[in-house]
Amino acid sequence: MTPIPPGLETLDFRFAGTAAVPPFAPVLVGVVGSGNLEVMLEPETGGDCAVRVQTSARGFAPIWRAVLDDFHRRHGLAGVRVSINDMGATPAVVSLRLDQAVQELRP
Repeated sequence: MTPIPPGLETLDFRFAGTAAVPPFAPVLVGVVGSGNLEVMLEPETGGDCAVRVQTSARGFAPIWRAVLDDFHRRHGLAGVRVSINDMGATPAVVSLRLDQAVQELRP
């Protein structure tokens, strides 16, 4: 088995957006700590939703892809950049934080 190198892993994803978001100020929810994460939403030029994950839990790209595919199916954000700083949160916590961030975009 190949050892996993130490340090953070950075994962980048891009989704074609379907739901344009009106102008908004950056949104931050959650906190970086053991078993938790923070999610930041910022305006992004273009119609895509760009996601960058920085995580201490290396080797879980397929799980991140599944969680983010589900998020995009439910929200389809367009023109949004999502930054996630993770310290080993479970998929359920990731989904919760993403939904909390989206709720902050609602008037």
